[in-house]
Amino acid sequence: MSVPLLLVAIGCSYLIGSLPTAYLLTKWLKGVDVRQVGSGNAGATNVARVVGKGAGVTVLLVDILKGVVAVTCIPRGLVWLGGQELPMAWPLLCGVAVVLGHDWSCFLQFSGGKGIATSGGVLLGLRVLDVLGITTLLWGISFACTRVVSLSSLIAAAALPVAFWAFRYGGMWIAFGAVLGALAIYRHSANIQRLLKGVEKPLP
Repeated sequence: MSVPLLLVAIGCSYLIGSLPTAYLLTKWLKGVDVRQVGSGNAGATNVARVVGKGAGVTVLLVDILKGVVAVTCIPRGLVWLGGQELPMAWPLLCGVAVVLGHDWSCFLQFSGGKGIATSGGVLLGLRVLDVLGITTLLWGISFACTRVVSLSSLIAAAALPVAFWAFRYGGMWIAFGAVLGALAIYRHSANIQRLLKGVEKPLP
């Protein structure tokens, strides 16, 4: 398979992930930089706090859509143009790239969100619905009990490679889950510190 086409697919996925949904919507509706208000995170939860739940849900859905598009339309479209079959590694690499773009957006001086919604979109686009289902269930149970989004996201992220293993996916998939989980946990470093200090704020 053509390496240049693969690099184009990865680059396009990164750029899709880099689209700063939270920043643009908050700037448009409130005239402020989402990174300068609330928790300072360019993600759906902070938008919900600063602008309102409707805006937060909008950012959540668009960020999910970014993940879906990156692992479906981009690699399949380029492979179709090349007239060849789609290797399984392509969508996985595009999935990692779109999350990297969301987390470190080239349009926000390489700052960004935490990648949870976009990672969910990646899993949805890859149709690993069993893994998506169990990690979403764990997130939901944790959030219902604590109302703390960061803790719920950390639990789901840590469970991701375990879920791939439990549902008997191959080594490439388990490694993919480990990479997505590790990225999410790393992006939650500040939240982990606040959780350890007992000062992380729950959603009302």
